[in-house]
Amino acid sequence: MIELGVTPTMIQPVILCGGSGTRLWPLSREQYPKQLHALNGEHTLLQETALRCEGLAAGGDPLVVCNENHRFMVADQLRRAGRRPRAILLEPHGRGTAPALTLAAVHAVTADDPVLLVMPSDHVLANGEEFRSAAERGAALAGQGYMVTFGVPPSAPETGYGYIRAGRALNAGASYVEAFVEKPDAAAAARFLESGQFLWNAGIFAVRASVWIDAIGNWRRDILAACERAHRQGSRSGTFWKMDAEAFAACPADSIDYAVMEKIPGSSGLEAVVVRLDAGWSDVGAWDALWEIGAKDADGNVLHGDVHALDTKNSLLISQSRLVACVGLEDVVVVETPDAVMVAHKDKAQAVGAVVSRLKSAGREETRAHRKVHRPWGTYDDLERGDRFRVKRIVVEPGAALSLQMHHHRAEHWVVVRGTARVTRGEETFLLTENESTYISPGTRHRLENPGKLPLEIIEVQSGTYLGEDDIVRFEDQYGR
Repeated sequence: MIELGVTPTMIQPVILCGGSGTRLWPLSREQYPKQLHALNGEHTLLQETALRCEGLAAGGDPLVVCNENHRFMVADQLRRAGRRPRAILLEPHGRGTAPALTLAAVHAVTADDPVLLVMPSDHVLANGEEFRSAAERGAALAGQGYMVTFGVPPSAPETGYGYIRAGRALNAGASYVEAFVEKPDAAAAARFLESGQFLWNAGIFAVRASVWIDAIGNWRRDILAACERAHRQGSRSGTFWKMDAEAFAACPADSIDYAVMEKIPGSSGLEAVVVRLDAGWSDVGAWDALWEIGAKDADGNVLHGDVHALDTKNSLLISQSRLVACVGLEDVVVVETPDAVMVAHKDKAQAVGAVVSRLKSAGREETRAHRKVHRPWGTYDDLERGDRFRVKRIVVEPGAALSLQMHHHRAEHWVVVRGTARVTRGEETFLLTENESTYISPGTRHRLENPGKLPLEIIEVQSGTYLGEDDIVRFEDQYGR
């Protein structure tokens, strides 16, 4: 029997921070995916996920699993939100949620076999208190050996979500899982809604670390073996735990649902239960979902940035860098970024991913990165480029420094716009203040540092025969790149 109201010794929040969110292009891109954006408030989706765990009874610091390429942005966002991760586990390649959870379980089970509360980093939950209440109920069940998933009461015949068919009640708010159902067509979704037996699959789980390891080892031994090897042969640097790239490359890709959850109903020895989660959940999977949860004006429009709408209704209009004016539109999505504009009918929001696939096949850089690129020391923004020249606006955070480096094919001219720069050029080191400049010739070792307490801003003009980011030789780098 389950002891109601009992919480386990420790709840270990696990935040899965992978994925690229292609249906939210052009805002979400490979190098800066949707979970790192603030889509519905002042905090990013990752920060919101970390913050909603703060009030959990017996909750610990979050354990984060993310792509190695995003590690500095993830660490910086957690720091800015005031959350200190227990560790950030770095995946060299994306392999899906099952390997990500397995890495977390392998890492956590060596300590005290906590209950892992597993959450995607890119969902919205409007009611934090209700989430924490449901999470603690689910963790109590997981502490007793159940595999727990969380289901959202459906409000519409949604075809974009997976469903869970709930069986007999286990207790108030929790039922045994009869089946997991893939995304249905419209007719099936309408039947699911009318029956009252189905819940949307929120992709949130609670399970003891040892229980997950046993389950994944039973059904996907190949995933467990690859993750154990990648973790064992990995290396730690501060908060980061870098998996062995060769070992993890051998890991098959799979999801938590496919690898384990869908196999549990009807099996022996392990039982799955679903806890109702009525907390204003949305996976913000496409632009129409963001319109659904956004604050609307009198005409039903959700507006962000420098936007002016006339005779326009029920639309999502986003501007990042310039004025966007819309006249006589209805049910549209307009998203403007410095280097790309996307316009779609709201009913076609799910098809944005197909557009991104086509652009990616054409080699368009706009699918990978924004014009403004984040680095562990700050950011750079590509202002202009042409034949044999490139202009960047570089911002270096206080106390940060670029690597000691050299370029074979380009020269660089630096003009300080704001702050104080410490420049290493060859054998000399000197300071530059506002309106001062310097020149770095090809083949010269150099470094840019910010010794001050305010951000350093410079304009960099590159000139030469080749201006690619791969023309860089690093000699020293405090970020281990």
